[in-house]
Amino acid sequence: MRLKPEQLGAELQKGLAPVYFISGDEPLQLGELADAVREAARQAGFLTREVFSVETGFEWNDLTAAADSYSIFSDKKIIDLRLPSGAPGAEGSKALTAYCERLPADTVLLITAGKLASAALKTRWLQALEKAGAVIQVWPLDGQDLIRWLQQRMQRRGLSTDPEGLKILASRIEGNLLAAAQEIEKLYVLYGPGHLSDQQILDVVADSSRYDVFKLIDCVLGASMKRIFKVLSGLQAEGIAAPVILWALTREARTLIKMKRAIAQGQNRELVFKNNQIWDKRKQLVSHALNRLSEQDLNSVLLLSAKADRQIKGQQKGDAWETLRTICLVFASTPVMADTV
Repeated sequence: MRLKPEQLGAELQKGLAPVYFISGDEPLQLGELADAVREAARQAGFLTREVFSVETGFEWNDLTAAADSYSIFSDKKIIDLRLPSGAPGAEGSKALTAYCERLPADTVLLITAGKLASAALKTRWLQALEKAGAVIQVWPLDGQDLIRWLQQRMQRRGLSTDPEGLKILASRIEGNLLAAAQEIEKLYVLYGPGHLSDQQILDVVADSSRYDVFKLIDCVLGASMKRIFKVLSGLQAEGIAAPVILWALTREARTLIKMKRAIAQGQNRELVFKNNQIWDKRKQLVSHALNRLSEQDLNSVLLLSAKADRQIKGQQKGDAWETLRTICLVFASTPVMADTV
């Protein structure tokens, strides 16, 4: 069957299909739809997961072997197949068609792929996947579709605004859903759940100084000590809210932990970058940070972040801005004597 992205949740509540094929070049939607399938599978007892990436050297026989093997820990598993190019090639086409003709029991095949060429829609392998399970194509959103997506995204955070507020947000993010999700998260951090005025959205989304928060992130990733103190002091002087800075730092720490674990499990670094929306301009910076920072360093950042959060909320004594400086120093791999409790 063919599904629209917004239909997947309802279908998952009815039960799991044997196969899910999700394709497109909009990374946020693609990733979140795949996450929804993985979570539904986990809740249904599919506790074993095998990940394959179709790159140079990949053997399609590995898919057949995974389908035929059984785990001693779980009798249900999910096969997570990554197809960056969007096309499996001749050998892959045969393997996918054969898989669908002999679906293994207690197995869910999740395929995430790049944008499909129009010619692929009539291929035998895609029709086999559609017959066996669900095919979902993800498209960039614009117009009323984007407005509707923004409204639903805000509602998930307990936020609402007038139609004009949605238009302001849509005009600022220019169709970039990842940027939109970040802006909505910042609005939630600053104002909490509730109805937002147009002015509140303008104050956060249209403030050009918001880019300085991301400059700070680049400084800590690059361990540029002088720049760290200059940018952080500038943000404080400009009245940028401490929760926004804390949000950016903790988000980066969690992303790096996720990436380090994926690489440690043997996943290709370029694929890990793509899955986490690390594009060409930032690859070198992030790569150096991954090599320099240990998972223990990053966990220290999260512990200090929890302390800063309590200080911001008045639940713990101390200066939240001093704790933010300490977080930046840990991020820059500079030894500090700090109480993280």
